[in-house]
Amino acid sequence: MNEKITKGIKKDPARVAYFCMEYGLNEDFRIYSGGLGVLAGDTMKAAKDLNLPVIGIGIMWNKGYTKQLIDDYGRPYDNFPPEGQNYKHVEDTGITVTVEVEETDVKCKVWKVDKFGNNTIYLLDTNLEENGKYKWITERLYVGSSEERIAQEIVLGIGGVRALRKLDIDVDIYHFNEGHAALAGTELIQEKIKKGYEFNQAWEEVRSEIVFTTHTPVKEGNESHPIENLEKVGAFNGLEKEEMEEIGGNPFNMTVAGLRLSSRANGVAKLHGVTAREMWQHVEDRAPIISITNGVHLPSWVDERMFDSLFDKEEISKLHKENKKALIDFIEEENGQKFREDRLLIGFARRAATYKRPDMIFWDIDRIKHLLEDQRLQLVFSGKAHPEDNKGKDIITKIVEISKEYPQSVTYLEDYNIKTGRMMTRGADVWLNNPRRPMEASGTSGMKAAMNGVLNFSTLDGWWNESCQHGINGWQFGDAYVGNGQDEHDLFGLYHVLLDQIIPTYYEDRERWLMMMQYSIKMTHDRFSAERMLTDYYELLYQI
Repeated sequence: MNEKITKGIKKDPARVAYFCMEYGLNEDFRIYSGGLGVLAGDTMKAAKDLNLPVIGIGIMWNKGYTKQLIDDYGRPYDNFPPEGQNYKHVEDTGITVTVEVEETDVKCKVWKVDKFGNNTIYLLDTNLEENGKYKWITERLYVGSSEERIAQEIVLGIGGVRALRKLDIDVDIYHFNEGHAALAGTELIQEKIKKGYEFNQAWEEVRSEIVFTTHTPVKEGNESHPIENLEKVGAFNGLEKEEMEEIGGNPFNMTVAGLRLSSRANGVAKLHGVTAREMWQHVEDRAPIISITNGVHLPSWVDERMFDSLFDKEEISKLHKENKKALIDFIEEENGQKFREDRLLIGFARRAATYKRPDMIFWDIDRIKHLLEDQRLQLVFSGKAHPEDNKGKDIITKIVEISKEYPQSVTYLEDYNIKTGRMMTRGADVWLNNPRRPMEASGTSGMKAAMNGVLNFSTLDGWWNESCQHGINGWQFGDAYVGNGQDEHDLFGLYHVLLDQIIPTYYEDRERWLMMMQYSIKMTHDRFSAERMLTDYYELLYQI
């Protein structure tokens, strides 16, 4: 075992099956949508580095997630890769399992992938001719009706457990990363029932084997279905309606099911743990929710030269200039816009959702208009809206319109992906994040930026709430205020800190700026790594 493992992990660590709807492993392997998938990919890579017995269970998305481009009118539109492109990254195990969807047997082919430095991940695929109209189930990630989503979750959860059995893989702990995998619990219960257990006894036995991670505090992000839809599609998996209601309620909430099926659960930052406990306090017989802050896989995201040069500010400055130039060259290559290397460059990249307020810095654009005109302030944005989120697409359209008005200082990079994220979190000077508090679960992109010497500028939400030392390793604005008028309060704080602290420091106090870069790297490099996160998982969740 890797020497970095702490004393809290046993010599014979638990064998873990990690279930997730998406995995972000490589920019060309489009079976991820964003943060959840990238976290899952980083988790698997860190498990590999630490020689821990963690294997992944997921879905082989035929067309993956949207390739979201900007049309000639500045509006995002969705495109999907041609069929077959993702298959070049996987290896056939020669194994199939069968699940039942709408009283029809659907065959799931099992692929494996371990070529991106990760522990092996097994992906289930219904794109087989014999499945007829059910080939579509594993076609596209996060697109479709309630019934279509349920069918996908049958494949992930029920099919995933059956794949483990067919592969003859022994498992001590089943980790459901988000509620999409909750139906795996029904399969584990059925296994016990077939051995003679009563339902409640089987459920109680299964709970000791399951742990659950809840992510978003946003209501829409916690999937819920009419119980009749689950019955129609076949998600009951032999259980009675009343038993399914005991697990997930009516309507059936996937997060509630995850909490009731597990013995231990976690939020993904200290503040998010508090928020999740308040959010789900009404759920009877739920697992206790602790906090385990997310982490990122350093080799995938961090310029290792930065940490090697930690005690040499000039070397840090030199390396960052190289990364900034690479980002500026990338912007010119992608959008034809030429930014300046000697001017402040702020990056913002995340899912385009209203609570994240991507366009907030433009809400009173007159405050920064002069800075945009003389290029003292440069802004690079990226991020996708959900294909069905028109409000998110409206925000992107607005930012693209502003970029046309200020082409020398504002740009929007289309089709946000792992490569773009890596370029931005290494090359920006400042990383902007302004979600309404406390709606951000974690925000790992800010960790990546901080480890590369990019200074965070954020509301006190997610991970930044536990890391920020204002004016030392970055800046906060909004002072953790929650209540009426939060938007106006935060906007005032954003402009105050930007105009009175960040810009003067960047242009007038280079020594302090470099010192802050040093602190940013030093205070985050180990504390917010995926290795530390996995160590916490083993100490606090994976107990057998």
